[in-house]
Amino acid sequence: MSVSELSLTAQFAATGYVVDHSLVTTLGLMRQLERPLLIEGEAGVGKTESAKALAEVTSAPLIRLQCYDGLDLNAAVYEWNYTRQLISIKLNESASDDGAIDVFSREFLMERPLLQSIQQPEPAVLLIDEIDRADEAFEAYLLELLSDFQISIPELGTIKAVSKPRVILTSNGTRELSDALRRRCLYHYMDYPGYHKELEIVLARLPDIDQSLGEQIVGFIQKIRDTELQKRPGVAETLDWAAALMGLELNTLQDNLDVILETRSCFLKTREDMAAIDRESVAEVITAVA
Repeated sequence: MSVSELSLTAQFAATGYVVDHSLVTTLGLMRQLERPLLIEGEAGVGKTESAKALAEVTSAPLIRLQCYDGLDLNAAVYEWNYTRQLISIKLNESASDDGAIDVFSREFLMERPLLQSIQQPEPAVLLIDEIDRADEAFEAYLLELLSDFQISIPELGTIKAVSKPRVILTSNGTRELSDALRRRCLYHYMDYPGYHKELEIVLARLPDIDQSLGEQIVGFIQKIRDTELQKRPGVAETLDWAAALMGLELNTLQDNLDVILETRSCFLKTREDMAAIDRESVAEVITAVA
């Protein structure tokens, strides 16, 4: 690992985000090549948090676009301020000046996250979260921004970037993304962390936790992930559960079966998974890790 990578790793650690070597390398390439980065992985493994940590490390504003089915240009890119346009037209009509007013100028343009991101005086971090939830038409619209850092608006023409944002796209894999989008991005797959990395995350995010309890919690969650579940718990669920047990002032999982059963809603998110991880299976896992 180079000196710059070591420095970046330490900077991420200072924000409470534990980053692995491969992601540090890819983030360095993203900056060097000025290319977007696509991060894929299961929900709750830290994809969104990586963008937040990058913004904090680089002291850059974080501009987030949360994608969803039906996302359109008005919500993502720009919108015309129709109320202001109408008022201006009425005022112009009542004024003595007969000159026409251009209601499709920049003063009537309302910038949304994508346009905002390329109009910053200094590079921002643009998080396009869960791009797989948007439709293919919107994904195609993104290509101009991802390749040329510019946006075309029919009434105004092409708006080029004042500064090039550091773009991170995340995907949970709910649908396959186009080859065109993938070709424009660097790529990183974020898997569930191993035991030691997850423990490091818990200790970094919850510095007041008893280390022995943290070890038991991580060991418990790691074993739960190995079972047949509809939704395996991510790191976010591990942290939620650890914080809950800390709030209940537990210092061990041993002899606390009832508390664990009552708090499993922190890491189990479906009725079927709640039924699968029953009293007997929880007791077996506690015995294995405590």
